[in-house]
Amino acid sequence: MKTACIMGSGVEYPIGKIVCLARNYVDHIKELGNETPAQPVLFMKPATAVIGSGEEIRIPTYSRECHYEVELALLVGKGGKDIPEESALDHLAGYGVALDMTLRDVQNELKKKGLPWEIAKGFDTSCPLSGFVPADVVADPQNLRLRLEINGELRQDGATDLMINPVSRIIAHISSLFTLEPGDVILTGTPSGVGPVASGDRLRAELVGLATLDVSVK
Repeated sequence: MKTACIMGSGVEYPIGKIVCLARNYVDHIKELGNETPAQPVLFMKPATAVIGSGEEIRIPTYSRECHYEVELALLVGKGGKDIPEESALDHLAGYGVALDMTLRDVQNELKKKGLPWEIAKGFDTSCPLSGFVPADVVADPQNLRLRLEINGELRQDGATDLMINPVSRIIAHISSLFTLEPGDVILTGTPSGVGPVASGDRLRAELVGLATLDVSVK
């Protein structure tokens, strides 16, 4: 069973569903040539996709182009359905950093055919995930910074105030579609700067000043 931990507390949550937001930063939408969506675009990863610091990303044999995407991760601590936006942050147990590893070649082919993306997004090891800082440590989730280095070179550096849909709206929207439960994880989209990884690469993701994640590519 995959678990998410609140750092420094010993508290762990069995991970349930992982709900992910696509196209939530304008510059990332532009770099992939996508249209800005009228509503949040959602997809899911299974809990089996999760790995932690010190583990390896394994690119499936059916892909030749795996991309990194650094993201703010939310850990649900109190469940709910149709959660109001004004109280949405009260449902979080913690904040962390994640990588949404994406088989870009596979995703592009699926998009052309109008098919779901799950095999490009939900493969084993596709969701490296840090530990979580307690939610009460973060005064404003729209005032955080995400960074990603590969082999010591900075590749992504973005601020959460650039999100199209802020954290409270994301939680409210997802809960209008799916009941949220303790242990669910939400990935909130990636800033610009995504690109490919190769075997031997070492990735360091950071929710600046709060959480770090170190993984490598097999």
